[in-house]
Amino acid sequence: MSKETDTVAENEFSTGGNEENMQGSQHFMDLYEESLKSMEEGKVVKGEVVQVDKEFVLVDIGFKSEGQIRADEFTDAEGRITAKVGDKVDVLLVRKEDKEGRVILSREKAATVKIWDEVEEAYKNQDTVRGKIVSRVKGGLSVDIGLQAFLPGSHADLRPVRDLGTLVGKEHDFRIVKYERRHGNVVLSRRAALEAERKALREKTLEALEKDAVLEGIVRNITHYGLFVDLGGIDGLVHITDMAWGKVGQPSEMYRVGDKIRVKVLNFDKERERVSLGIKQLSPNPWSQAEEKYPVGAKITGRVESLKEYGAFVEVEEGLEGLIHVSEMSWTEKIKHPSQMLNVGETVEAMILNVDVAKKRISLSMKQLEPNPWDTISERYPVGSIIEGEVKNITDFGLFVGIDEGIDGLVHISDLSWTQKINHPSELYKKGDKVQAAILEIDTENERFSLGIKQLTPDPWDLVPEKYQCGTRVSGTVKSITDFGLFVELEEGIEGLVHVSQLPKGEQSKPLNGFKVMDEIEAEVVNVSQEEKRIGLSIRKMEEKPKRDTYKGYMNQQKKATSNLGELLREKMIHSQAEPSLDSQESEVLEAAETESDAQSGATDTEP
Repeated sequence: MSKETDTVAENEFSTGGNEENMQGSQHFMDLYEESLKSMEEGKVVKGEVVQVDKEFVLVDIGFKSEGQIRADEFTDAEGRITAKVGDKVDVLLVRKEDKEGRVILSREKAATVKIWDEVEEAYKNQDTVRGKIVSRVKGGLSVDIGLQAFLPGSHADLRPVRDLGTLVGKEHDFRIVKYERRHGNVVLSRRAALEAERKALREKTLEALEKDAVLEGIVRNITHYGLFVDLGGIDGLVHITDMAWGKVGQPSEMYRVGDKIRVKVLNFDKERERVSLGIKQLSPNPWSQAEEKYPVGAKITGRVESLKEYGAFVEVEEGLEGLIHVSEMSWTEKIKHPSQMLNVGETVEAMILNVDVAKKRISLSMKQLEPNPWDTISERYPVGSIIEGEVKNITDFGLFVGIDEGIDGLVHISDLSWTQKINHPSELYKKGDKVQAAILEIDTENERFSLGIKQLTPDPWDLVPEKYQCGTRVSGTVKSITDFGLFVELEEGIEGLVHVSQLPKGEQSKPLNGFKVMDEIEAEVVNVSQEEKRIGLSIRKMEEKPKRDTYKGYMNQQKKATSNLGELLREKMIHSQAEPSLDSQESEVLEAAETESDAQSGATDTEP
């Protein structure tokens, strides 16, 4: 009530109206006094703004005089006063009269009291309050709900939160689990609010859950074996095998916690409340039309997904992968690992070789997109022609010589020289050497190209049988000495063997004594094998040959002789003294000679 009202009431009372007026006025005054008594300090009352200046805002709350509120309680962030005359506001009666008789009000304190009333009401009714997490404090988080409240870390979420700092600055709904108005303490629980929310959603979700139903959910957790999806109060599992028709490395590579996804219900166990979900089942199985869509011989373009020792896996389309085996990468290059030609993520072209739907396999080839150089190589390089190339590699068994792009020919160690004994090809050649070779054979089926270097010149062994006939006397150099004889070099690359049995007569236990490497010796050829490339030599036979020639000459003379028996005997004695011991063949020759001589003598004696 205003001052004017008080004045009118007093005037009417003082003028001494009639008795009825006096009784009415008294009743009015009693009501007024009763209303003033109901306004207690610390209570929130409604008022109306009646005046605004720089320092104070005057608010009429129906008291003897207007109450004052400091103007800064009505200022916005930019410092402007937002109060206007006529605005209805809730204020707290701080003091009915101060020393100067003023009524002190507070808008801010009224708001605080009102919030505490709301806190009390929410606690009693188990309602939620909205608040913003403003900072981390010991044991939890500080939340602004209009006044400062505490959120324990264990109540921040349904599951433990590793880093509470990630929640700072976010708004959430909370349940009030404890409050003390006197001490200004409020304890909140976001977990309780979420549980209540999930319980309400759970009932709705259970009604919609059935096999083959398509639902929307939020990824709540990711493991190595799949995704846990919140369908609304109940979680379902998308196993890694049901995430995509193709291969999935790690679920975390495809989804993140908080992602919204569509899923299909594959199975629902209502008693155990277990839900199996699928993502790939939302689209057709790509293998169902693979054979029709990718016929043999078709050309595809795909992305290299992974590399193994045996080949490269290429994504033909989502859910379909094909394998390019290392043997199908190049016609000519020897690929040991697919990384020699391809990289993960690279786009590659290939040809369909085979589609096996039952085993879910697609065989691909890169080399089939190009002509096979081995199909025409025999036309370009006929057998017998001579090529020139670079030594690409050297092994124990020969040389690999570059012939054409990606095609190497092998010169086997046995085709390096007709005569020279070679322990390792590196004795004669090194990588990068330019060499000429003759084409010996081309095996297109097994992709083998055989070359020969020695075939560029005639085989010297072709002339050996004619050049080294049996009985020919030859000379040479001792190249090596073994237990069974001497190896003698007759000319470069051609050696003969003097077996111990063909050495000169000497000490029978040590027939090799007296010989050493590099000795020059003479011997007689006793046998020749062109196929085995062997020449047999004899020193003994050569040394005995002059004696045998003497005996043969002697026998020839006897056929023409007219001498008598005495001359023959003398001749025999002479030879007997020169050669004390003769072999059986020589003895037979002498006996035959004597018999013939006797016959000739008899014939002579009978002549007239």
